[in-house]
Amino acid sequence: MPHDTPLISTIVAGLVLAFVFGALANRLRMPPLVGYLVAGILVGPHTPGFVADQSLAPELAELGVILLMFGVGLHFSLKELLAVRFIAIPGAMAQIGVATVLGWALGVAMGWSSAGGLVFGLAVSVASTVVLLKALQERRLVETERGRIAVGWLIVEDLVTVLALVLIPALASTTGHGGVARDPLVGLMGRVLGFDPGLAGVLAVTALKLGAFLAVMLLIGRRGIPWVLHHIAHTGSRELFRLGVLAIALGVAYGAAKLFGASLALGAFFAGTILSESELSQRAAQESLPLRDAFAVLFFVSVGMLFDPRALVENPLPLLGTLAIILVGKSITAFLIVILFRRGAAIALTISASLAQIGEFSFILADMGVTLHLLPEQGRSLLLAGAIISIVLNPMIFALCERVIRPALEARVIRAAIASVVPLVPALLHAETPAPPEPAGEGAYPEGEAAPTELTDHVVVVGYGRVGGIVVAALHESRVPFLVIEDADQSIALLQSRGIEVIVGNAASPDVLALANLPAARSIVVAIPGAFEAGQVVEQARALNPAILIIGRAHSDAETEHLSRLGADTVIMGEREIARGMIDRLRRSAPAILPADVASPPSLADG
Repeated sequence: MPHDTPLISTIVAGLVLAFVFGALANRLRMPPLVGYLVAGILVGPHTPGFVADQSLAPELAELGVILLMFGVGLHFSLKELLAVRFIAIPGAMAQIGVATVLGWALGVAMGWSSAGGLVFGLAVSVASTVVLLKALQERRLVETERGRIAVGWLIVEDLVTVLALVLIPALASTTGHGGVARDPLVGLMGRVLGFDPGLAGVLAVTALKLGAFLAVMLLIGRRGIPWVLHHIAHTGSRELFRLGVLAIALGVAYGAAKLFGASLALGAFFAGTILSESELSQRAAQESLPLRDAFAVLFFVSVGMLFDPRALVENPLPLLGTLAIILVGKSITAFLIVILFRRGAAIALTISASLAQIGEFSFILADMGVTLHLLPEQGRSLLLAGAIISIVLNPMIFALCERVIRPALEARVIRAAIASVVPLVPALLHAETPAPPEPAGEGAYPEGEAAPTELTDHVVVVGYGRVGGIVVAALHESRVPFLVIEDADQSIALLQSRGIEVIVGNAASPDVLALANLPAARSIVVAIPGAFEAGQVVEQARALNPAILIIGRAHSDAETEHLSRLGADTVIMGEREIARGMIDRLRRSAPAILPADVASPPSLADG
């Protein structure tokens, strides 16, 4: 059997190089997405060396898009959007409109069709949710007012992208680009009416099909999909459950495309949205995550393969125009919109910095535009280059906003200069709406930085899941001083409602762990289940305080040994504790069968 098949070589080369350059990007404190795109460029036809199969890569990327949109649907939160709807919805729509017009104008100036310019404008108008969340988490802003507005703003952009995935094919069928076939129902409508219905007819048929798809999903899918998953879950087979989740994501996406003429991405999004209402949604997300991540990586690699660096070097002006829209046009527009809604400079600058990048949804729109012959290849190359550069520059833009522009605005250095031109702006800049209580460690420090805890001789609990929740309840009842490090939104809100101090962020980050004042702490309980992340916490905690008591958890002997070697004093393995509890119960019920001199299995592994 030959091993050098195109499919295997494409997957292997893509994943291996994506891992190498993704790890390098992470090391340089950039999103791994940048590394994935660079890996794609290296295996593409426009760079020397190995060239991946150009026909297989798009099909693998399509699977990545389906699973990526399925994940977006699983995590779609209508509640978060409604909480900030009065600014996020009109603000995002206005910002998308301005950016789309700017992108359309640039496309028309380069000689593209109006349809191509429109697709390009939509692609540059939407930012990457992945990049935004990473930036907010690193700065512990997710649970602040500005963080919630930024997330709500991106949710609106995601919904606009979903709508664009429906309307772009309809637009292509009316322009005749690339011989895109017109829907047979439109032709039937024209014969019945006696005239060509044009774009209005295409949109009407598209809306009819979309309505039929939504009706099926709401009437059948809303009950059927959770019912199927619940029955699979009761079988106790993890493999069947994982397979069921993937079958639903791929099956609904394919059915939406074949039966209702919708895009694969749209079908996957609605499958995830329907499933998100189920009690099993979190487990479904976890089970589909590994394969979703793998194919999402292949999607970014395939996008990178299509990038031709020479085209941009030979004609850099279009790239400069694209970057001007992404980094300047969108940011200034968002800043002014937030100010006009009478929000403060801090919120306006956070939103501006958050939107100064593009990512995965821009690629999806660009691929659809090129496939439908609306957008030229140059447009996709410009979007890819703009994404790479804007993502790399995004941390610097955040730093510039927080450390230079915001202090200047608050010190009224800029206000006086603007006052003579636009008298309304200084008053709006000065207007700050009362913000809700921000999470522990955020708010009092300058430049948006979180403040370290003031606790001493305290206990630090990392993670508020099933294990951490029990530990926190015991500490709270005994009135021992403690705090919790957590990054899950629901857990943070629950802890804050109970008056428990929370440090928002990933405890594996040195900056987050430093806020817990470990040198003055008496102990730390690492209650998160992942041994890799827990090991990073243990190692850093031991370095910060050699005398601190470190307690961890594990699921295997290898994990126990790993955490002990990194500095944990005590590692508790759940399976051993369960077995010990069972043996103790047997001993109490039948001492003759299991005498007391029979030792219980060791429950603690002391390092």
